[in-house]
Amino acid sequence: MTIEMSPEQIRDSKIYLDWGLSEEEYAKVQEILGGRLPNFTETGMYAVMWSEHCCYKNSKPVLKKFPTTGPQVLMGPGEGAGVVDIGDDLAVVFKAESHNHPSYVEPYEGAATGSGGIIRDIFSMGARPIAILDSLRFGQIDNQKTRHIVDQVTAGIAGYGNCIGIPTVGGEVAFDESYAGNPLVNVLCVGLIEHKHIQKGQAKGVGNSIFYVGAKTGRDGIHGASFASKEFGSGNETQRSAVQVGDPFMEKLLLEACIEVIQEHGDVLVGIQDMGAAGLVSSTSEMASKAGSGLVLNLDDVPQRETGMIPYEMMLSESQERMVLCVKKGHEEEIVNVFKKYDLDAVNIGHVTDDGFYTLYHKGEMVAQVPVDSLAEDAPTYYRESEVPARIAEFGAAEKFIPEVKDPASTLKAIMAQPTIASKRSIYETYDSRVMTNTVVAPGSDAAVLRVRGTRKALAMTTDCNARYLYLDPEKGGAIAVAEAARNIVASGGKPLAITDCLNFGNPEKPEQFWELSTAADGISRACLALDTPVISGNVSLYNETNGSAILPTPMIGMVGLIEDTDQITTQDFKSASDVIYLVGETKDDFAGSELQKMLTGKLSGTIDFDLEAEKANQDLVLKVIQAGIVASAHDLSEGGLAVALAESAFAGKFGVDVTTGLSSAQLFSESQGRFVLSVKPEAVADFEALAGAQATKLGTVTEEAVLKIDGLELATDELFEIYETAIPNLMK
Repeated sequence: MTIEMSPEQIRDSKIYLDWGLSEEEYAKVQEILGGRLPNFTETGMYAVMWSEHCCYKNSKPVLKKFPTTGPQVLMGPGEGAGVVDIGDDLAVVFKAESHNHPSYVEPYEGAATGSGGIIRDIFSMGARPIAILDSLRFGQIDNQKTRHIVDQVTAGIAGYGNCIGIPTVGGEVAFDESYAGNPLVNVLCVGLIEHKHIQKGQAKGVGNSIFYVGAKTGRDGIHGASFASKEFGSGNETQRSAVQVGDPFMEKLLLEACIEVIQEHGDVLVGIQDMGAAGLVSSTSEMASKAGSGLVLNLDDVPQRETGMIPYEMMLSESQERMVLCVKKGHEEEIVNVFKKYDLDAVNIGHVTDDGFYTLYHKGEMVAQVPVDSLAEDAPTYYRESEVPARIAEFGAAEKFIPEVKDPASTLKAIMAQPTIASKRSIYETYDSRVMTNTVVAPGSDAAVLRVRGTRKALAMTTDCNARYLYLDPEKGGAIAVAEAARNIVASGGKPLAITDCLNFGNPEKPEQFWELSTAADGISRACLALDTPVISGNVSLYNETNGSAILPTPMIGMVGLIEDTDQITTQDFKSASDVIYLVGETKDDFAGSELQKMLTGKLSGTIDFDLEAEKANQDLVLKVIQAGIVASAHDLSEGGLAVALAESAFAGKFGVDVTTGLSSAQLFSESQGRFVLSVKPEAVADFEALAGAQATKLGTVTEEAVLKIDGLELATDELFEIYETAIPNLMK
């Protein structure tokens, strides 16, 4: 239970500093309130609403760099999720969120509630969620603490998604010592919607009712947004009170009730929003601010599952499975009856005003009154100092790293056992990827693919980021993250539509960390413009450091693409012996930040080459030949390079290959960007070569004999597959 302080006690004790408000911000709050001291509830509300997690006060100048519009974009950043047109009066809705700090403190609940929150963002737009993907970063699996976090995070994502009946269809996992004390748990949710059902989070129309729906409010997650807006250290990694507890069965009921309201009572629904970070205060104040209105709320009516809760606790709680609805006056019973069918609370807790104030009553007394825009819009914006880290000059001056690979067979075996490269089957098989029966391509290929029922269309979706490249060069690394996501979509037969992101970085108040964030955004923007994939939604997660040591800069890119006809769906697996193998793109000595460099030297160094024009040209070619129906398989080249891609393409069908690459032994593991491995049926070779020209190089053929013959290297496919499949399970034991 929280002990309430007087305004004078707050001022004198400076407890607001513990809540994340600076001295200057506390003074600004007093100024907004006409010189009076904010009370306990008001101070708490400003603390969470002015946290980086809610108001982006350190990242707004960076986010303005992103291209956010395009003919395909129906709704960009600013609502619960972005919306992109896919034709036939249908749209795809998607967004990603991070739940990093909670997933270190309580890995199961942190990951589970991260899933729950992003699902609510999707159905708050009126869309039915159809898929979940994740992007996970952990420390090296050489200690029990990390193994526990890996196990519990994946169990949390599986437990929530599986229970609610939404398939977890794809994702990515990487390991690096920088994440040992600060794992990253990013979750992407994708939904489908008819244009006519698209919603906004708004509270407008004087006298219209504000409804609280869903689970009751408890004391869990108080100051969760503030907790996510400061770095770990000095014991706060044990701050369990900031972590919420999820109930996926309750969320399933809430989802169905909200969808029913939207689809069958849309004429009386004015707005709807998830109660996510900062709970009741953020959802209601943002809805009013977007509509230019005010609100009066009566906190006595808020459903509570604990006794003696004070206004501060009710407003800041981040209890899960709750939504806010704005409903036309006179139609309240209609909404109550829908939620009653699902055995859910639906309570009228207030109404819309035109005075621009956010006013709260409790036990007959006014306990807060502040300008609504001051909470939702008027947080300070900081233009942080930026400084290039010394390491960047060192990388530029370093001699180019070109490894000597004397035994390519043993090198390939070693690289396939690296946790970042090895099969993630033991992780993704904990997820139900087939529920709803729309999944056409499940985890294990370049992108997940789901059919769009009632059409010939399908959606390809992926998450991507190679943080090693960003450590060496945030601008090129940011661009590569977008390009690789697009490569995955294209290799599946899709045209990239748009991206969502989770910008995971360190403390922005440190000039070098802010430079990483700002420079990565330049690269992301450059690639989004080149590939026509605007940023339609996203999330910023800063302060990802422990005891002053930051994670690698990790701006996760989530991308969705449209496959016009299900006949064009393509996977990475070779299909038939005697199919001809081609490499699209040019291979150079690109080892800076590569898996090979990390494996051989234990560190990252050097400079990155990236030709975005060549990337775009190669992607255009691959999509063209897939759409022409002359490609049997397609696989993008990423970590580990050509040798790894050939092996991964051979595994599913237990095929072999017989190829001559013309490359050096080391270049088999080069990570030059913009490349694909394609296989083509013999009868389509002439057509393929006519379209591909000099962009593709013939390597050899797929063989019935399950032996990988790559230049002088010879390895049994089964032997390599065993290494690839068992590496992570063996490390987790």
